[in-house]
Amino acid sequence: MALQAERQAESLNGELGEEEDEQFGPHLVQELEKAGISAGDVKKLQEAGFYTVESIVYAPRKKICDIKGISEAKADKLIQEAFKLVPIGFTTATDMHLKRSQLVQISTGSKELDKLLNGGFETGSITELFGEFRTGKSQLCHTLAVTCQLPIANGGAEGKCLYIDTEGTFRPERLLAVAERFGLQGRDVLDNVTYARAYNSDHQMTLLTQAAALMADSRYAVLIVDSATACYRTDYSGRGELSARQMN
Repeated sequence: MALQAERQAESLNGELGEEEDEQFGPHLVQELEKAGISAGDVKKLQEAGFYTVESIVYAPRKKICDIKGISEAKADKLIQEAFKLVPIGFTTATDMHLKRSQLVQISTGSKELDKLLNGGFETGSITELFGEFRTGKSQLCHTLAVTCQLPIANGGAEGKCLYIDTEGTFRPERLLAVAERFGLQGRDVLDNVTYARAYNSDHQMTLLTQAAALMADSRYAVLIVDSATACYRTDYSGRGELSARQMN
C-alpha cells in the first residue's frame, strides 16, 4: 500500500514537472490548434514569420490580416485565442517587480562595464551599441556571443547565440580567444553560435524571420546583428531615398 502511494506521488510529481516545462518560455504557435485553429492557418502564420503566440499578440491586427489566406474573421479568432494564452492586461507592481527580478543579465566580459549596466546586457530587451570606427563594438559582440553560453551564476544565460553579420566582420578566431579566456571548450562554443551573412536589407529581413523560427525551436540567449543599419545605408543612398530608408 505504501509502495503504491509512493508511485502515485512520483507520477504526480512527474506530471507537474512536465506542466512546468510546458509553461516555461514562449508559447509555440502550434498550441493554437488546440483552440480550433486549423493546421493550415498555423502554417500560414509560420510562413509569415509568426512562430510563437506572443508574436501574434504583440503584432497589430492589420499585420495579421495582411497574411495571405487569413481573412479578417480568422484574424479576429486568432487574436482572441492568442490573448487567452498570453495575458497582456493590467497587473500589479508586485508581479512586475517579480518578473524584473528574474531577468538574466549577460556579462560584457568587463567588470567595470557590467557595473555601468547594472550587471550586464539585459535579456528580453534591445540594446544598441554605437560609436566611432574601431571603438570595439564588434569585439563586444563577439564577447557577448561567448559569455551568453556561460552558466547564469557566472554572468551568462546558458543559451546559444544567433549572429547576423552585415559587414563581413565576424571572425570565429575571436570567439576561440574569448572562449579560452573563460575556460570554455572552443569547439563547443563555435557549435553554439548560429551564423549568417546578410548581403542586403531584404536578405537581412529574411534572416530575421528565420531567426524567429530557430529561437522558437531551441534556447537562444541572444541575437546579434552587426550592424543593424549597414545594409540600409547601401541599399538606400542619397536624399532621394532617405524617406524610404527611415521607413524600413
